[in-house]
Amino acid sequence: MKIAENPAFISFDNSKSGLIFDDRCHPFYPIAYYNVRNGDAPELSEDCSYYGYVYEGVALFNAAGRPPQLAAEGMYFSFDGTFCISSSHGESALILIEVCRYKGIYPDTAFRAMNVVGGPIEPEGRLKYIDGCTDSLLIAPVKLGDPCLNHLHFPKGIDQTQHTHPSHRIGIVAKGSGTCITPFGDLPLSKGMIFVIKEYDGETKAEGLDGKLYECGQHAFKTEMVSMDVIAFHPDSDFGATDTEHPMINRTIVQGVSASRLTKIQTK
Repeated sequence: MKIAENPAFISFDNSKSGLIFDDRCHPFYPIAYYNVRNGDAPELSEDCSYYGYVYEGVALFNAAGRPPQLAAEGMYFSFDGTFCISSSHGESALILIEVCRYKGIYPDTAFRAMNVVGGPIEPEGRLKYIDGCTDSLLIAPVKLGDPCLNHLHFPKGIDQTQHTHPSHRIGIVAKGSGTCITPFGDLPLSKGMIFVIKEYDGETKAEGLDGKLYECGQHAFKTEMVSMDVIAFHPDSDFGATDTEHPMINRTIVQGVSASRLTKIQTK
């Protein structure tokens, strides 16, 4: 289902349902990436958590013990364990990221996705990013290190600084169009394009079109006369709460002292 691939970036065909990127053997971030059309989803597992984004139509989610939930184009979700996906009011299409939470880094924090349906995405991000871009943290890490889902907004005329990421970035172009600029060749981006930005492991390099060596995963996004919006899943984070640093415990005050500093009363 690949359209194009180089040492930084992979783009995929979205016309068919199925597994498009299998990284379940990754030592730290075991994940799988699916395209789901008209409810044609893979067999889901109670041992996994799922994130996703609806890019066409309206999807219907059913899970035991929860009322049915609808998500229209532009909406996002996360669920833990098994659920059923079907179309509502015609055809639908969504991306689905499966996180194998029983291995890799995920048992360290007893990671389990929250059951969330949100959106639609806003016209731009709420947080400043780089080079004029903005970002919204759609589904935040509940605990430090957990995965997260993001909405990146690229206004017209953006020419990003070349950069890498320490883990795979999995996503889809939600709106607009642009170009992924890499030393290994440029790849066009358009609405509905599913992609993976490859992780940089800190040492692996590859030969660019100019014959020089560049970090694998090096890339930048560029827009011209049209803005672009991207949904990006990160399998890890360096942001989030810990058991001794979160809003509830920080703002519980005992005789003028935050409970985050009072180890004797903290839940063991």
